[in-house]
Amino acid sequence: MSILTIILLLVGFFFLIKGADLFVEGASDLATKLKIPSMIIGLTIVAFGTSAPEAAVSISSALSGSNAIAVSNVVGSNIFNLLAVIGITAVMYKIDITSESLKQDFPILLGSSLLLLLFIFTGNEISRVEGIILLILIIAYVTFLIFKARKQSSKMPVGTTHLTPARIGIYIIIGIIGIVLGGNLVVESAKNIALSLGMSETLVGLTIVSIGTSLPELITSVTAALNKKTDIAIGNAIGSNIFNVLLILGLTDSICPIATTNVMIIDTIIMIVITIITYILAYDKHDFNRKDGCILVGLFIAYMIYIILRN
Repeated sequence: MSILTIILLLVGFFFLIKGADLFVEGASDLATKLKIPSMIIGLTIVAFGTSAPEAAVSISSALSGSNAIAVSNVVGSNIFNLLAVIGITAVMYKIDITSESLKQDFPILLGSSLLLLLFIFTGNEISRVEGIILLILIIAYVTFLIFKARKQSSKMPVGTTHLTPARIGIYIIIGIIGIVLGGNLVVESAKNIALSLGMSETLVGLTIVSIGTSLPELITSVTAALNKKTDIAIGNAIGSNIFNVLLILGLTDSICPIATTNVMIIDTIIMIVITIITYILAYDKHDFNRKDGCILVGLFIAYMIYIILRN
């Protein structure tokens, strides 16, 4: 373990935190400027931006012909988003959930996850046709959100923004660059440190890499919650999961069909069960409070122990 690796790890966390801060501020002002609900900004721009690391890992794996890692990356990241991102954020600050989100966004996430499980079950691979179906669904989903935003914008009062339109764009772009660059530095540095301490590459891949590619979602959601922008926080977590399944796996599978395995089926079922548990916790009180957060974080720790023992 070198001093340079530790320095790069710290630099990575700095870029992640500062990038998330700029990104959330820019996205929040964009929502106000366009008179669009923050939840929709969280479900689209913020979710897409924070899913960039997962997209990079999955698409590069597909281009190299080893895209089986794409499903593990997406499933692992989605589990982290539901348990750790929402859990840690809720421990720090209560996250309110709208009835609309419970009736629309959670069911869409659950439906897309069930569709992925169906594709895995129905053959030895997820075919290109099934990948194209996933892409069509994400296009339809984003189109629906755009039309919904346009409809709601006329009903929203004009708010005050702190940034000019040019600075909003600069904050969002620099924020995304900082999040992606910081995430890459953290993942690579943590991987090198773990390997130098004797951890196997397989274990590092299932834990550090999976968690590392989801750090942007965690830092962005925590930053949004601390700034009392919980709509962006929950929209980011749920939106990222929808993008991961429909867009990232759709693109990856369209490049090269993904061979299915029994382990893939088990992990996808675990992801679906966790999605249902998260939905039940939110449905009762229309929020995630500190108690809910502790339950989710506890489940994440249990899942990590299971992964370590399994491998």
